[in-house]
Amino acid sequence: MTTPDVGVLADDLADLQATVLGFASQLEHNTKKLDAVAVAVTAGQGDGDEKGKEKPQTPPFILLLSGDEYTRELAALGAWVRDLLVPTYFAEISSSATWCETWWEHPAAVARLHGAWLAWQELTDPAVCGLTGPSVWHRDHLDPMITQIRDGGGPFAGCMTSPDRPQHAVLPVPPVGSPPAGPVAVAP
Repeated sequence: MTTPDVGVLADDLADLQATVLGFASQLEHNTKKLDAVAVAVTAGQGDGDEKGKEKPQTPPFILLLSGDEYTRELAALGAWVRDLLVPTYFAEISSSATWCETWWEHPAAVARLHGAWLAWQELTDPAVCGLTGPSVWHRDHLDPMITQIRDGGGPFAGCMTSPDRPQHAVLPVPPVGSPPAGPVAVAP
């Protein structure tokens, strides 16, 4: 057996050291990335500390707003209803397709219109939903909303059925009781 050349061994040792240092460097880099991901996940899960967290960027359900927040959201919704929705989609008023000029006085209508408007904002942005968003909006949001609010038994039931005879009536809310505090007996 021949004795290996010291120069060759030195080169092999240098190569091995370089490989080990490369692995160590990559391990340090990956560990830092993993730590950053762990911090982000932990921050997203909530640890009870609400101080550093951002509020959601999307507006909350309009009926949960109050004061100036409600007024601003209703004004923006009103512009959309006035300038796009009604002229484009609400062609005819009849007993089977009612409407109310003062729609904002009907909370059920405001809630449905607001939901359709929020969906419209998202689904008409191709960057968010691609090119099929408007079709999805019509099918899943607009058509059911129009059916519900313009129905003869919907929130505008006491309102305008003819553009020549404007009328407005907010329907009374049916009475509702609170369940008893104790156990409730259920009939067999």
